[in-house]
Amino acid sequence: MSESGGKDGDIVIIKKYANRRLYNTRSSSYITLDHLAKMTREGVEFQVLDAKTGTDITHQILTQIIMEEEAGGEQMLPVSFLRDLIRMYGNSMQSLVPHYLEASMTMFRAAASAFLPGGEKDEAAAPAGDTQDELAILRAQMAEMQRKLDSLAK
Repeated sequence: MSESGGKDGDIVIIKKYANRRLYNTRSSSYITLDHLAKMTREGVEFQVLDAKTGTDITHQILTQIIMEEEAGGEQMLPVSFLRDLIRMYGNSMQSLVPHYLEASMTMFRAAASAFLPGGEKDEAAAPAGDTQDELAILRAQMAEMQRKLDSLAK
């Protein structure tokens, strides 16, 4: 068990209270956004729930972590990317963007695994058939996005 209190394959439940405190139900301790960022980097799956309503607020918390990372150090997201992303909210492209970003990140991780320490371990853990299936799905999604982009351009 790691410092974060999670085991491989388990989803750690984090409760966020009205006083903005985060509580790790697995380790029975209060944690910070820095702890959640570390858990994310370690590959620990977690879900953040509003303690009062039970609403899943994981997306909000992850976005908040990104905002703090961007504000506190070397910025990873270029201003032009952020502007483009904001422009896509509310238009017809909004529903395509999450799939595109997920596909892009999957491809990036696959390419980066050759250069990152321990990258071979992740690749060996996934059966070859799964990789081929994922690649076929990604290609189909990219083709569908291209068709939609082409139809918008006409």
